This record gives sequence, structure tokens and C-alpha cells, in this order.
Amino acid sequence: MPEKENEDFAKAKVFFESARKVAETNNFDYAIEMYLEGLRLAPDALEQGHVKLRELALLREVKGGKKPPMMEKVKYLRGKTALERMINAEYLFAKDPDHLPYAEAMLKAALEGSYKKTAKWIADLLFQANNACEKPSFQIFILLKDSYFAIGEFDRAIVACQCAMQLKPEDAELADEFRRLSAEQAVANGKYDQTGDFRNSIKNRQAQERLQSQDGVVKTDNYRISALKEARKAMAQDPNLPMNIFNLADALSDLQTDQGENEAIELLEKTYENKKDFSFKQRAGLTRIKQLKRRVRVSRAALESNPGNRQARREFTESSKQLNNVELEHFRLCVENYPTDLYAKYEYGICLIRNKQYDQAIPLLQEAQKEPRHKISAMDKIGLCFFRKGWFADAIDIFNQAIDSIEIKDDAIAKDLQYNLARSYEEQGDTDKALRLYRKIAQLDFSFKDVRSRVDKLRSK
Repeated sequence: MPEKENEDFAKAKVFFESARKVAETNNFDYAIEMYLEGLRLAPDALEQGHVKLRELALLREVKGGKKPPMMEKVKYLRGKTALERMINAEYLFAKDPDHLPYAEAMLKAALEGSYKKTAKWIADLLFQANNACEKPSFQIFILLKDSYFAIGEFDRAIVACQCAMQLKPEDAELADEFRRLSAEQAVANGKYDQTGDFRNSIKNRQAQERLQSQDGVVKTDNYRISALKEARKAMAQDPNLPMNIFNLADALSDLQTDQGENEAIELLEKTYENKKDFSFKQRAGLTRIKQLKRRVRVSRAALESNPGNRQARREFTESSKQLNNVELEHFRLCVENYPTDLYAKYEYGICLIRNKQYDQAIPLLQEAQKEPRHKISAMDKIGLCFFRKGWFADAIDIFNQAIDSIEIKDDAIAKDLQYNLARSYEEQGDTDKALRLYRKIAQLDFSFKDVRSRVDKLRSK
């Protein structure tokens, strides 16, 4: 933990201790203020801050504490910064601990401020409250799905998505989102919170069992064939149910053959033409990209094993070009049809950079950096755009902002940012700053890119 954070937390503990003592005198409102003052200094202090404040709020409610009057609601449902909005929402939630819109506002502000521990805690609380309602809110489950995804809690995001699907089983876009989240979970498997199994929160036992089985599935040929048979059977029973269409497309795609993938693409494209629902075309595009990536891998391997083979080089060049074109068009359509999808904007921005369309990429990536998971990477790509446009001073500003925002100062993205910043300084003519950064990278990772040669070159000058 950085030194300043240590200092702030030490100061926050003083407020937390004062709040505890004040609460013992039943002066609950003043204790709430004390807890919030501590949380202004340490926004992610769970056990000593948010959790204790929540316990105090429930005790206050039991003892007849009044809900916030209208004037307080008007005053506290706003704020200039994410932190201020989070604290204000928590103030109202402490005085009315059953009113879920306050928890929603708190969650949104915590995400905006990148207070991940707090976001996860309030999201879990909100999920349990909504799930226990006689009529759960579909919109809250959607908010939870997006929030969990934003902080990398894919297991929880899948659960929230599953709960939303139970409320709207005909929603094709939601069914496609469920598959995307499942894919993200597969990539990040094993990195979840190990303190407990969040799936146990689901009411629907059948849904629990289906989710539980996902983790241990190894997709052998027998499994793929069995899954395909099951998907075809379900499709025959109800060919218009979006879930069945997506399941069959996934089963065909999982065969990892051109024939299977082509059939999946044809099914999805045909459904899109009939229903005019872009989620089917989006899925078809992702399947096509997956197919082309496999072809690129195969052709690259063939070229690497025989560098002088002209046919292998031609196939690699053609498959790479086709993949580039398909990805560019796919993510263009995604942004066009889902203008609020920050993930699509991020991917489209990367495609545009690859095609040297920097002016078009920059505004997309500026939007995409609002997504916490892609914030630093998007800033890196924005700086790269400025660098390639020759706007070195602007690139330097962006890279410095990204480095200041990053939590781990010596991981791969941090080294990449420092390298790009050094390149910008070098191109601008500030060789002293460039050399200092190159040396710092070399001390961390001597084989990183070409830092050795750049250090030697600048020292020779």
C-alpha cells in the first residue's frame, strides 16, 4: 500500500473509532457522519468502515431512526466527484437501509471511482436484497451483471445474468450476453473470490446445477458430439427460442471445424434476417472471427516451419488480411448497433489503430476508458495514437496520466506505458528523460523489447 494511503487509513481509523464510541451513546446520526468522514479518507475500508456503518444503520432502524426528509434527499443525491456521490448515497442508505435505489447509486459511484472492494461489497448486498424480493427487479440484475463484469467478478456476473434471464427468457441479446460472460469466465478461471460459492444464492436449483457443472467440463470429442445432439434436439422442439438457437450455434462452433462453424454462421445469419435482432449477427461475426483466427494460427505455424515457402507466406498474408477486414467491419457494426457498449468501442478502436485510422480511434477509446477493466489499456492506446500522429507532447501527457493511475507499477502494462512514454520523450528530443525511463525498465526487465539497444544508443550520444 502506498505511503499516502497508509497515512489516510490511519487518519480514517481515528474517525471509525470515534464513530463506534458515539454509537454506544445512541447518537446514531452523529456516528453516521463520523463513519462517512473516515470513508472519505479510506473509501475502500470495508470491515472498519462500510460494514460497521451498515450494522449501525440497521440498529438505528430497529430503534426507530427516522428516514431522511425530502430536503436531505435532494441535497445528497448529487455530488461533483465519484467519491462525493458515493458518500452521499451511503449517507441516505444509512438512514433508509431498505431503500435499494440508494444502494444502486452507491454502487455506480463506487465503480466510477474504481473503489473495487466497496463495489463488490455493495453489489453483493444489493444482489441478496433483490434476490429475496417477492418480485425481483430485472434492471437491478442487469446493473449487477454489468458491475460484476466491470470489476472482473465473472462468476457473479454470470449469476446475475442468469437471474435476469429467468425474468426474461425470450431476450435473445441477454442469452448472447450470458455466453460472452461464460467465455470471459473460462479465460479467467480460478481467479475468483475463494471465500465462498456465490452460486448458492440462486433460487433456481436447476440453474445452480447447470452453473456448477461448467467449471469442471473438459470438452472432449465425445462431449462435443453429445452437446451437439442435445442442442439439435432442443432446437427441434422449439426452433424460435433464442436460447436454443444460440446453444446450437455454440455446439456447432465448438466442433472447431470449418463445416461446423459455417453451419453455425448460416444459422445465426438466417435468424438475424428473420428476426432483425442484431445479437444474432453479432454472434455470427464472433464465430467467423474465431474461425479466421484458427486459420491464421495454422498458416503462421506452416510459415514458421518453412520460412522460404511462398505458398505458406501467401496463405498467412491472405488469412491475416481477411481476419483484419472481418474484425474491422464486425466491431463497426457492434458500435453502430450498441452505441453504449464500451467493450465494442474498445475493440473497434484497436482495429482502427491497426489500420492506421488514428483520428477515428481516439474518440472511441476515450469513451472506452470509462470501463474500469479497460481504462489503463485504453489510455495507453490513446497515447499511442497521439504518438503515431506526431503529437508527442499530448502522448506524453496521456502516458503520464495512465502511469499515475495504475496500481501495479512493475507489471506488463506498466512497463509498456513507461516504454511508450520514453519513446515519446525520445522523439520530442528530451533524451535525458527518455534514457532515465529506459534504464528504469532495463533494471526491471533487461530483455524488454529493445530497451538495451536504446539505452546504448542514447548513452553513446
